[in-house]
Amino acid sequence: MAARIDLDLAHAYSQHPTQDSDYALLPLKMTFRAGGAYALLGPSGCGKTTMLNIISGLVRPSHGSVSFDGVDVTRQTPQERNIAQVFQFPVLYDTMTVAQNLAFPLRNRGMAKAFIQKRVGEIAEMLELNAQLDLRASGLSADAKQKISLGRGLVRPDVAAILFDEPLTVIDPHLKWQLRRKLKQIHQELKLTLIYVTHDQVEALTFAEEVVVMTRGRAVQVGSAEDLFERPEHTFVGHFIGSPGMNFLQARCQDQSIQVGHQTLTLGAQHASRLRDVQDVRIGIRPEYVGVTEKSHDNALSAVVTRWQDLGTSYLLTADCAGETVRARLPLDHAPRHVGQSVYLDIMGSHTCFYKDEELLA
Repeated sequence: MAARIDLDLAHAYSQHPTQDSDYALLPLKMTFRAGGAYALLGPSGCGKTTMLNIISGLVRPSHGSVSFDGVDVTRQTPQERNIAQVFQFPVLYDTMTVAQNLAFPLRNRGMAKAFIQKRVGEIAEMLELNAQLDLRASGLSADAKQKISLGRGLVRPDVAAILFDEPLTVIDPHLKWQLRRKLKQIHQELKLTLIYVTHDQVEALTFAEEVVVMTRGRAVQVGSAEDLFERPEHTFVGHFIGSPGMNFLQARCQDQSIQVGHQTLTLGAQHASRLRDVQDVRIGIRPEYVGVTEKSHDNALSAVVTRWQDLGTSYLLTADCAGETVRARLPLDHAPRHVGQSVYLDIMGSHTCFYKDEELLA
């Protein structure tokens, strides 16, 4: 049965860690609810795979504990935890057929022949492997082999969780999209606890109900795609999520106004109350929410266009504002701007965020 997984731990590969950089995972408390679909997202070396391997039992945390449904499993093996894990590269028996590979985890547990046949048929249909069931795995493409590997992870109905470590790396880009959609559909049907490691934000945001964004051994935010986009809780999330990422401008607060370079903007009541008793902040705003006009007006920043790109579905304007780069994503009905042209940027709205010491101000 799908399990709730609770982590209260830290992990260092060195025996005597003395500073943050010695830890692969800094101290964290986290819960993955039973039947939830999660993605661990972040750049290489941020601790994603370490966390996955601690959940699976391949790595024992140097500090703290792992619990499944309230039971401490920190010292249990992967077999005792009853998890399935799908790795970056296919793990198969090449001499077996596709059907035999899918059936192997069930036969290994002594399940009834009729149940095995029914379950293999269900998973093969979900992954569109029906036509290949009698083929040997050795003669199949890398894409097909990884689909079989995914199937071996999904075939057991009794697992506590299924863990995926960048399983689509070797897959053709078009098939990646199909398999992500298929995994989401399978999750909705089977209600398994799924945890999926990736460095690709598109994979994470299209597959998972909740995404854990990680950097330098820290989980800096856990939330839905909307949470991560609209209200990044850390500047790293703002940078990492979105294409391009969030704009950040250094600013200084003064009473009811905020100064960016030599330009001063008026703070509305909502922003002013949030910035009370704060001096130095960073303004964060998504390119999608930056307004651009050619006429000077109150509460707009003057800037100079440095680049204009036609992206097909929108325009991307890049401008220099007080020595900092600001990008704006504009609809196609906007008139093209030219490099060197003066423009005015509206950045103070309901979507504007403020950061102190990299953390979002509530």
